[in-house]
This record gives sequence, structure tokens and C-alpha cells, in this order.
Amino acid sequence: MKGEPFIPETITVHLGKPDEDAPNVTLSFPDYIKNVASSEIYPTWPESAIRANIYAIVSYALNRIYTEYYRSKGYPFDITSTTAYDMAFVEGRDIFQPISRIVDELFNSYVVRDNNIEPLFTAFCDGRQATCNGLTQWGTVELANQGLVPYEILQRFYGNDINIVRNAPVQTNTPSFPGIPLSLGYTSNAVRTIQTQLNRISRNYPGIPKIANVDSIYGVDTEAAVKKFQEVFGMEPTGIVDEATWYRISYIYTSVKRLAELTSEGVSMPDIQKQYSGEIKKGDTGIGVSTIQYYLAVIGAYYERVPPVDITGNFGQMTENSVKAFQQVFGLPQTGVVDERTWNDIYRAYQGIVESVPTPSPEMGVALYPNALLSEGMTSEYVRLLQQYLSYISKTYPSIPDVNPTGYFGPLTKNSVIAFQKEFGIEPSGVVGPPTWNEITSVYSDLRFGFDKRPQQFPGYTIS
Repeated sequence: MKGEPFIPETITVHLGKPDEDAPNVTLSFPDYIKNVASSEIYPTWPESAIRANIYAIVSYALNRIYTEYYRSKGYPFDITSTTAYDMAFVEGRDIFQPISRIVDELFNSYVVRDNNIEPLFTAFCDGRQATCNGLTQWGTVELANQGLVPYEILQRFYGNDINIVRNAPVQTNTPSFPGIPLSLGYTSNAVRTIQTQLNRISRNYPGIPKIANVDSIYGVDTEAAVKKFQEVFGMEPTGIVDEATWYRISYIYTSVKRLAELTSEGVSMPDIQKQYSGEIKKGDTGIGVSTIQYYLAVIGAYYERVPPVDITGNFGQMTENSVKAFQQVFGLPQTGVVDERTWNDIYRAYQGIVESVPTPSPEMGVALYPNALLSEGMTSEYVRLLQQYLSYISKTYPSIPDVNPTGYFGPLTKNSVIAFQKEFGIEPSGVVGPPTWNEITSVYSDLRFGFDKRPQQFPGYTIS
């Protein structure tokens, strides 16, 4: 399932039943609507009836795309051409001019229920050879002849609690999968999507534990819910949301909420609320900028064509230049803006460095950030390193509690992290991300070795 609905530039149609060996064709969304409308209704009908039917056709198609109805099942298309499953589509057919004119006006308008955002699954049938619970096409003609306008016609079939969204944005239809597997310690809007969907699924499958905090952080409770979901639905319980798990969750979520049915439970705006802005760019400030700068500082130490940056929390010209250089190295558009694609490649590049660089002991130096948020409930060798750093720092800063290096991130470790964050002017979240890790290791290095060892001073070789 995607975020806020939009009108796709193109749609891919399977010329047959879903499992039938048939070709797929991709065409512009308006051209698809014109083809379906010319195949489903008559240009001689009253204009109000034609308009009501086009609203229904557009909404139906958008619902298939929004819910990724077929793609979540592994099919490489958005919709089929057969009325047994979807709407009539005849490749290469003539388009009726009156219908074409109206589609050009209405293709970016669709039907929703009050307080919901997803395009309504506007089921329909002809009303003569077949009957259904939704709109009847010949019934629209009768209502139009009675003088009803398109909205009133739609209300007769879908209820009074509907609205028409007009002038929806047009954009490229991209898969909802974020492009990289989600695992323990990762943080993003995609994690929040998974948390929201799993919590709803758990109402129908109570064996899947609820995730207490829908906070975009892939913590141990999210991992536990993912593992149980994978067990329930016959997948390997890795606790990692790869592409297959992502779309399986999406498919089950769509099913339990009946999003691809006329009786949809609906998706509200809080269901798709984002915690992080979609882009980080010049002029931005805050922890998100500090995180990007930390990654670029390390990447710049290993990729000679990427200039390292200072970790200031302010996205200035130096950071923009570094982002552009990174984008050039990795074959991305050189915008200087950290969008989702750039972020994913930064994340992957940094992960490759972490995996290739030996982790020093606390006696020998400081480790790079493990590329995973450290939070309460986690157990790992990096938690043990964190505890050792904090314990050493506590000898100089008595406000920061000493902690035993057990490797388990419990309440005592969280309290020590919060105390450190307060001491050094970081938001006291109790969670260790790149900015906090960088500050802890820098203070530790300064106290232990007599100098402040920043990430870009760490490298042993250059990756080209």
C-alpha cells in the first residue's frame, strides 16, 4: 500500500486472466481510462451518466494501483483486461470522441468515502446481464434522464458518505517497497508503515504481538511482530522485512481492511502519517541532517571523490557539495537533495564500509556507528562497546551513570545514554543514532587517547 493517492503517469495491463499466459501492455493512465470507458459504456448516453461512469472507472483503477492488488501477489502488472476480474480493455480499439473529451477533464478525479483517503473500490456492472452491489451502468442512464447530476448518481449507488477528489497530482508510479530490507535498528517512514500495518493485522491474527510504539524505529518489538507474521504465513522467520515480506504484509493488510472491496474499512490520514520529511536539503537543520553528515563524513574518508563534511546539524553548501559528489559517484541525479533513493544508496555505501572495516577494541580506538539504532531491549556487541564507552566517560562526568558492559541495552543503559545526551546538548531520547554515537565516541576518544578522533580520521584505505 502506498502513501497518499496520486494519478500514475502509466498503468500496466495484463491482457487476460491473472494466471493466464498473456502479454502485458503499458500505456498512459488517461489512455487506459479512455479505452475502458469506450469498451464499457456508450457515447450516446446522457453526459451525466458518462461522467458518473468515468468517475467509477478511474476510482476502480486507482484502487488497484493504490493497494498494489496484483503486484503484492507477485504479478508484474497493475490490472487485468477481463471483466471476470476487473474492467474491459481492448488493445488498439477506437476511442469515442465524446468519451475522450470527458476523460481528459476527469482522469485525475476519483471517489472516496468520508474520512478515508484511498480511492474507493467502485464496483460496477451493466445492470442487465449482470447485477451487483455497486453501480449499474444502465441504471446511471435512467438516473441521468431524471435530471440527476453525476455526484447524485454516484450517491445512489455508493451512499451519501462519498466525496470526489479533484485535480489529484500526477506522478510516476513506483513500488512501495523502500528498496532495502528493513531490520533491527533501522529507522524510516517505511518502518512506520510496517508497524501500522502489523498492528492492524494483529486484530485478525492475535498471535502476532502488538507493537507498543509506532515510532518509525525498528526495535525488538517490531522484530518480534515481523517474525511471528512470517511464521503465521509460512515464511522463514528472519525478522527482516525483505521485498517478499513487505508485499505479503501489504497484501494481508489490504485483505483484513477490505481495501479492495466496496465495503472497505478505509485508510485514514493518521494511517499513512510520516514521521520524517521525504527529503533533506540545503537550509534544513536537526538530527536528520546530522545523521546524513555523519554518513558522508565516513563515506568521504573511503571514497576519494566524495568530500567529507563537518557534523554540524546544518545543511549548508559543504553538505550539498558532498551530496552532489556522492550522487555523481553512484550514478544518481546530482540534485544535492537527499531523497529516498539517495538515502538508500548512502545507507548501503556506509554499510559496506562498516562490514569491511575491523571493529577496534576500546583499548585500541573507537568503532564506526553500527548502522543500526541502538535502543532499549537490544542485545549486541555494539551495545557492549557503547556501555564501555559510557563507563569510561562517567569517570570524568559524574552526572553520567556507570553501566556494566553486558551487551544488553536495559533501563540502566538507557538512563546513562539520556544523561550523556543532556550533558552534551543532544535531544534526550535514550536512543543511540549516528549523532549520539559520534559524540560518545569523540568524547571517549578525547578522554582515553588525548585527542578527538572523528569518523573521517579513521580510514585505512580508499574505496574507488
